Amino acid sequence: MRSTHSRRATATGALIAAAALLAVGVQSGPASAAPDNGTARTASASKANPGALTKQLSPSQRAELIREATASTAATAKELGLGSQEKLVVKDVVQDNDGTTHTRYERTFDGLPVLGGDLVVQESKAGATESVVKASRATTAQLKAVDTVADITPAAASKQALGAAKAAGSAKAEADKAPRKVVWMASGTPQLAYETVVGGLQEDGTPNALHVITDASTGAKLYEWQAIENGVGNTEYSGQVTLGTSGSSGSYNLTDTARGSHKTYNLNHGTSGKGTLFSGADDVWGDGNGTSPETAAADAHYGAAETWDYYKNVHGRNGIKGDGVGAYSRVHYGNNYVNAFWDDSCFCMTYGDGSGNAHPLTALDVAAHEMSHGVTSNTAGLNYSGESGGLNEATSDIFGSAVEFYANNSTDVGDYLIGEKIDINGDGTPLRYQDKPSRDGISPDSWYSGIGNVDVHYSSGPANHFFYLLSEGSGAKTINGVSYNSPTSDGLPVTGIGRAKAEQIWFKALSTKFTSTTNYAGARTGTLAVAGELYGTTSAEYKAVQDAWAGINVGARSGGTDPTDPGDGTVFENKTAVSIPDAGSAITSSVTVTGRTGKAPSALKVGVDITHTYRGDLVIDLVAPDGSTYRLKNSSISDSADNVKTTYTVNASSETANGTWKLKVQDVYSGDTGKINSFKLTF
Repeated sequence: MRSTHSRRATATGALIAAAALLAVGVQSGPASAAPDNGTARTASASKANPGALTKQLSPSQRAELIREATASTAATAKELGLGSQEKLVVKDVVQDNDGTTHTRYERTFDGLPVLGGDLVVQESKAGATESVVKASRATTAQLKAVDTVADITPAAASKQALGAAKAAGSAKAEADKAPRKVVWMASGTPQLAYETVVGGLQEDGTPNALHVITDASTGAKLYEWQAIENGVGNTEYSGQVTLGTSGSSGSYNLTDTARGSHKTYNLNHGTSGKGTLFSGADDVWGDGNGTSPETAAADAHYGAAETWDYYKNVHGRNGIKGDGVGAYSRVHYGNNYVNAFWDDSCFCMTYGDGSGNAHPLTALDVAAHEMSHGVTSNTAGLNYSGESGGLNEATSDIFGSAVEFYANNSTDVGDYLIGEKIDINGDGTPLRYQDKPSRDGISPDSWYSGIGNVDVHYSSGPANHFFYLLSEGSGAKTINGVSYNSPTSDGLPVTGIGRAKAEQIWFKALSTKFTSTTNYAGARTGTLAVAGELYGTTSAEYKAVQDAWAGINVGARSGGTDPTDPGDGTVFENKTAVSIPDAGSAITSSVTVTGRTGKAPSALKVGVDITHTYRGDLVIDLVAPDGSTYRLKNSSISDSADNVKTTYTVNASSETANGTWKLKVQDVYSGDTGKINSFKLTF
């Protein structure tokens, strides 16, 4: 293993929000999307680099890789420059066909868990370190400075956590267990904290597992997240299907020995325990009607089987943890419970029966959604709050749709609609739409500043939209009898690369690039890295990933001549260098546009040349003559490369062309410096 640069080293949930009708503020004005009604072409086909594809590991092979990584954690920590009080703990290992290994670690400091200290190390077959992705950019020196003696008592932390849980609808009078002392590093500078978990029930009846992080010096709340993410079978939603069962004539049960011994239990409207394993004298389960208790069991059991097969056959992952062990399902949870959820603590999926106990939430895409929360928890571990929480939810929606297409079931055909079978709205409409998330009346179509403050079931919208654009492209089209019409935030078309490639890129990014704190900008960085590994950085696939992210207002387009650009190529440029203060106020570089008539182009090219030692520090905006602001780049602790030398595309067609335009840049973190070398606009 070779040494790495010290600065360049880079769960769970319910199906719907507990308060599903929260109002969400969506950005309007210059950043709003103009619809693209033209059907996009499919990108020219190219094959993925076979060596970069994920290798299917048997449980014993994976266990051996974990054993080897565990045996060398001390050496790895030393190579990464970690301090003597820091130790690494292996969480997961993924290997590519060419022998490249991606090892995911969690971290401790002086024996305390470091939340936000997770990282992924990529090594070549020869054992050389090729890259490191970190959840936090905090340095070893900062971590070493943490005082591990708390100033407040665990009881004070517990009281604070119970208050937060009460605000979320829990009636729990005490925490499930004593607060544990941790180092909180996910939000920037490491600090000593307490983590308290409060159980009970949320206001809609969903089990509660609220994690509250409390500053061990002041008692202030630092962060919180919810850890409950939300034979022959005659199913209600998927028709007659084959189920994996156990037993023999006269005595059968719903245990799928071919898929990690996954079992399906009947809670019989209870809310705790496993319930009773479904069993019967024949090997026929359900009658296709929701009134039969076995019918919901058949749907859930079938959904778990299809999801298991999808991850194994498409992505080479043998079970949720990759260890060949099955989770279990529980149906008939509570009464009139309109939700479904995944729970890490039981390693299980749980389904309510819906309003009036008449519509069990056991449809195929719902089952795949919940099981995928388990996969996310055991790979990237995306925090179920803020932008990472939205990405967590979107991942479950993405693979919910993927499993539905994979199953190829004529009764429940593949589509980009989430929960279309369960009639959760009572009017036959889906729960969510991936082609245009705002069709649900709440979810935003594109990223905007502040989206991390939105409930994760709605902040997932832009990532769902990205996946649809990458798969199918923008514009109007019909797929499997369903009509879609996907817009883009900049009004420019996106050409899809096909769903199979989009799934491949998202899963590999999830399992080898994303960390617990990955945000939208970091997701773009991770998916581009994967697209480069699989197809090359000059490929149609790589460019499509850039364009799909730009289509939801994250990052720049792939560049090149755009046939929709009405401009004539006239360039206005400022080459005067402007220093960017470290963690200081925003500075600007200006160009004055003259001699134009009418409005600016719908595809205004904004050329940016910035030298900076850590571009993840930078927030970059284009400011129009009337003061309207267009976000070009967000800050991201996981965007660890140098410099910004690129051309952004902005739909500025609402702006008067003539006047003074500004490039506004702000360094929002300390420790790095840079300057604007040049700024130009191409009309």
